[in-house]
Amino acid sequence: MEGFSKIDIFDTKGIEYLFVIGYLVVLIVFWKLSGKQVTKQIRKLLGNLSAGILRIPQGLYYNKTHTWTFLEASGNAKVGLDDFLQHITGKVNFSKLKNSGEQIRKGELLTEIDQNGKKLKIFSPISGEIISVNSLLHDTPEILNEDPYDQGWLYEIKPSSWIAETNSYYLAEEATNWSKKELDRFKDFVMGGPMRKYSSQPSMAVLQDGGELRDHILSDLPNEVWEDFQEEFLDQKK
Repeated sequence: MEGFSKIDIFDTKGIEYLFVIGYLVVLIVFWKLSGKQVTKQIRKLLGNLSAGILRIPQGLYYNKTHTWTFLEASGNAKVGLDDFLQHITGKVNFSKLKNSGEQIRKGELLTEIDQNGKKLKIFSPISGEIISVNSLLHDTPEILNEDPYDQGWLYEIKPSSWIAETNSYYLAEEATNWSKKELDRFKDFVMGGPMRKYSSQPSMAVLQDGGELRDHILSDLPNEVWEDFQEEFLDQKK
């Protein structure tokens, strides 16, 4: 047709279009590969502890001492620490781990978690024979913070009194509601007696702007607060 001419857009803008397409492809691949890392960094930047960031899988049984247990199809039970506890403490190391073949009773010491000499004792939510210990905890203890319910479990135990020992534990929505109450109770704990004993300005030590708890707040608090936390939240109640 007269008055019209054919223009190949790739003759004029080809490089720009290819660059944009390539950038989008790389961005998508990067996002898929690093999604977990990006999420971790966002949570780190936000830096506060609220009920909305707690992971509470609904099929697990939660004990008042902040351990969880789950009965697998094999008949053995996995045991670990809940997300509340790892958000309170931050990165820790493990000591006094049990060995495969040992017997343990509900309420007995499972392990100690340690952070620069500050320690918390963790007690077993069930009785039975220890089948295996999670070997990842020796070389990569940070797996507890990253994935406390899947890769970050502590022990696999063959339970001896499963029904009797778990019938009072929290499950599903009840576990979610309990975790929220525990956060409120912990906020009262740090802003009440313990923090007033060990800090002249407790709000600066534990709170972000807006009154939210800081994530991993025990990391910066003295051993005396860890001891009070042990007594209030982790020791077996009579």
